[in-house]
Amino acid sequence: MSRGRRGFRGGRRPNRRRRDNRKRNTDEGSSEEKAVEVEGVITSVLAGTQFRVQLQSGHEVLAHISGKMRKRFIRLVEGDRVKMEMSPYDVTKARITYRLG
Repeated sequence: MSRGRRGFRGGRRPNRRRRDNRKRNTDEGSSEEKAVEVEGVITSVLAGTQFRVQLQSGHEVLAHISGKMRKRFIRLVEGDRVKMEMSPYDVTKARITYRLG
């Protein structure tokens, strides 16, 4: 009994398409919303690199540190002014992207 070159499975290999690395035009019909940048002051430090931040308007939000700030070991304490990104869909949560001082 001869198995042939392909072993027991036999048959043709499926057609594999090459990945199309060209950039696509995402401007047309895009419903993606941009993040809103706001500034605030850290009022309390919580567990798991999360913080309560008070915005200039007086609202308090729950914020976490962005990945690049974690990577660079940027430390945040109460009273620091920070720049954050917020989704227009959920204004109770934010991501801290920069420490102002």
